[in-house]
Amino acid sequence: MSQGCTDSSYNEVAEAHRMSTASPEIQYLARRLLAFEAAHDNSSAARVDVAVQVIEGLRTHLIRLTGVDGFRSLLSRALTLAKAEVPSLNMVHVRPDGSLEGFGGIEQSQEAGAAGQAGITLVARLLDLLVTFIGESLTLRLVREKWPDASMDGADLTTEEKP
Repeated sequence: MSQGCTDSSYNEVAEAHRMSTASPEIQYLARRLLAFEAAHDNSSAARVDVAVQVIEGLRTHLIRLTGVDGFRSLLSRALTLAKAEVPSLNMVHVRPDGSLEGFGGIEQSQEAGAAGQAGITLVARLLDLLVTFIGESLTLRLVREKWPDASMDGADLTTEEKP
C-alpha cells in the first residue's frame, strides 16, 4: 500500500475494482441524457460540464425523496465506483450539499474524449445505483420527470444478466 493511501480509501478502491462496470443499457441511457442535455444547452459547455448538469438535475429531483444526506451518500458511492474506472475522477469530490466540485480540473487535464468519458461513467454509476436501490421503473420515472422530452423509448435498465 502506498504511503498516501489510508486503509479505508485503499479498501474502497479495491472493492470498486472488483465490481463490474454499469450495464451497457445504463451506459447508453447515460449517454442519451448527456446528449439531450448538451443539445438543449445554449452555452458552449464542455461535455464534462454537461455531466455535471445531468447530475445536478438528478440531485434536485432526488433530494426531495432522499434528503441531502441520502443523495450525497448515493453520489459519493457512485463516484467511488467511477474512480476505479476513470482515475481522473480522483480530483472530483462531493460537497456537503450533494453537488460536485473538481470537474473543471478534468477538462483542463484531459483530452475532450477522455473528459467526456469521465462524465458518462459517473452518470452511469449513479443511474446504476438508483436501479439497484429503487428499481428500474422508478428510476426511469424519475428520469422522465426531469427530462420529459428526452427519448426513453425501449429503455431497459435491468442490471441482471440476461439469458
